[in-house]
Amino acid sequence: MKTSDSSNSHVAKKWQMRIFDEGLARHFEEQCRVSPVAARLLTLRGLKTPEDCNHFLENKMSNLRDPELLPGCAAAADALWASVSAKEKIVVYGDYDADGMTSTAILVSCLEKLGADVKYFVPNRLDDGYGLGHDALEKLAAQGANMVVTVDCGIASVDHAQTAKRLGLKLVITDHHQMGDQLPEAVALVHPRLPGHDYPFGDLCGAGVAFKVAWRLCQLASGENDSPKVAPHLREYLFQALALAAIGTVADVVSLVDENRTLVAHGLHCLKQKPPVGLSNLMEITKLDSKSSLSSEDIGFTLAPRLNAAGRLGQARLGVELLLTKDPERGRELAAHIHKLNTDRDSIDRSIYRSASDQIKNTFDAENDAAFVLADRSWHAGVIGIVAGRLAEKHHRPTILIAMDPAGLKPGTGSARTISGVDLYQTLSRCSEYLETFGGHKAAAGLRISEDRLEEFREAFLEEVAQALSKSDRIPELEIDSEVSFSELNLSTLEQMERLAPFGQGNPRPILCTRGVELVEPPKRMGAGERHLSVNLQHRQAKLRAVAFGKGEWAENLAEAGRSIDVAFRPVVNEFRGFRKVELHLLDWRISAAS
Repeated sequence: MKTSDSSNSHVAKKWQMRIFDEGLARHFEEQCRVSPVAARLLTLRGLKTPEDCNHFLENKMSNLRDPELLPGCAAAADALWASVSAKEKIVVYGDYDADGMTSTAILVSCLEKLGADVKYFVPNRLDDGYGLGHDALEKLAAQGANMVVTVDCGIASVDHAQTAKRLGLKLVITDHHQMGDQLPEAVALVHPRLPGHDYPFGDLCGAGVAFKVAWRLCQLASGENDSPKVAPHLREYLFQALALAAIGTVADVVSLVDENRTLVAHGLHCLKQKPPVGLSNLMEITKLDSKSSLSSEDIGFTLAPRLNAAGRLGQARLGVELLLTKDPERGRELAAHIHKLNTDRDSIDRSIYRSASDQIKNTFDAENDAAFVLADRSWHAGVIGIVAGRLAEKHHRPTILIAMDPAGLKPGTGSARTISGVDLYQTLSRCSEYLETFGGHKAAAGLRISEDRLEEFREAFLEEVAQALSKSDRIPELEIDSEVSFSELNLSTLEQMERLAPFGQGNPRPILCTRGVELVEPPKRMGAGERHLSVNLQHRQAKLRAVAFGKGEWAENLAEAGRSIDVAFRPVVNEFRGFRKVELHLLDWRISAAS
């Protein structure tokens, strides 16, 4: 219930400074010839010797393990190669998110290269839902399919596997999601955590798994059963497949360590050098083609959202077509359409965000409520997950958005996002008596609920979260890698920091802080709707520009501070028209203790 208005004034997060080994940092600085800042960051990556550092920084493609080592990969490739040789009809069954689209494109393009009779099926998010569907399998069998190979789905589809068997479909499952107590019956199961195996890296995404299967297929097609060698024309294909796998890996927010870090680093290079036709068109529209090099953030903030927008708005098949097309004209059409879909998705996103924010302001107690459960009949079910994530981050509360049926006849569809300290899946399990269905994992979940159970569910969910979180837990923490002076942040240091890339989950872009910073001039709002912030800062004699995305409201608070501040940020190199300079992405600020 609403009891008080939350203040618009800025409240800093709890800053937690990471502790590094100063002696080891000096050793790395001397032996690996890196800057003091880079040396500190390397110690915080858990590296213990200069040899470890050099291996980490070099990040050679040979770090990728042979595909035969991946559980089930050899069996799947053998079965697929046999189907190709027998001229059987193969269907690649994908998923509607960016990982699923890239996985589908990787395997379809590989099978096409090998001369297979192959088609693909991607569920419609709004009509079909996630994963294998009984009706879809019936239709594929009726259309003459002999083999169905899943990508990014299927490992929990025990009943669907039985349907495939009844229909006479050979089924190969490649996936990376959570397994159930029982595994589906299939010709082959490919999964990095398959029981009974000890594959050393379990965090491959769907596209990473599909890439390994395609790699093994290329080995078989090259006649190299006992060798990792691949024929030259298939090697060129694998480089394009590596670019797609990099997109899927970043988009699915899996850990960018071990094989994933190598896969993304080299995939980004392939994406820059020779992207598939449709991706080249999309990169041209988004101006990524003009960059001298690409980063994981270019995928995470530019390419992946556009592919995901197609899936969220029920047009995932067009996303796959974009990744597969070899026709430049069709590529341009699809790229323009998907770019527009993302603009539409962004407009819907902002509308839902405003509506949900108004609900929090007018109906709930933003300062004291442990969580938010919000619902509306006008919200788009494909977009609510994005907004739930933004609100959970802004308020540091678990947040559920529910798109209710406009006619009030069907259950509402909900998306949930959480914060550290609250396991969504377990919390929803304890409230399941009020839900039609639910599923997901610790950080994100989906649900279906009848409108007449909404209030009961809301009360139960808030009570469960309140028991899990103390008041202090509701203030977010910001983990800071190191304190620096602005004078240390030159292009040379940042170029060395970039060697720790690609950054993402498990290997985050470093967060630094500087104390005693002054504003050179009043901060300014910028961007559409003045949602973002730009401010020029000075520390001692050095000046740097800082931007804060989505934090336009900080302008007034900063202008009123009237004294020196401490700033927490991620340093980046801003490249514009060939000119490169250091810039700060501002994450948080507070009044300096000494001011």
